[in-house]
Amino acid sequence: MIRRATPEDVPALVGLVYDLAEYEKARHECALTDEQLHASLFGPDPKVFAHVAQRDSGGEVLGCAIWFLNYSTWTGTHGIYLEDLFVTPEARGLGLGKALLTELAREAVANGYRRVEWSVLDWNTPSIEFYDALGATPQDEWTGYRLTGEALTRLAAR
Repeated sequence: MIRRATPEDVPALVGLVYDLAEYEKARHECALTDEQLHASLFGPDPKVFAHVAQRDSGGEVLGCAIWFLNYSTWTGTHGIYLEDLFVTPEARGLGLGKALLTELAREAVANGYRRVEWSVLDWNTPSIEFYDALGATPQDEWTGYRLTGEALTRLAAR
């Protein structure tokens, strides 16, 4: 079962984000709090959205997709940027990851969005194989950049 996240799901979502950070060998970089995610998802002007996966209605949250809108000047339309997709190890193989991505594809099509995009670590072979099987295509010609920490502060001060 896939559904939009509710405020009651926030602790489970934060736990899944930390589990994903652990899987990606970067738990020490994760600082998300329940309060931050709640404000982002359910504040007065939300800019972040989430879906959760459960085996059945009312059951434990076993996976999530956390996403936000991006925009393409080339197509003149919004798209979905999938920030986090995670399914607990014990629930992998049940089709929950595919169901979450299917729901995001439905969201995109229903709203006239032209893309669903995400990033994957180059060593994450199981995820890459999963995405390839869905028909997703890697964007090898692009290199991602990020300004953060001291470099961000230094540039902002110019």
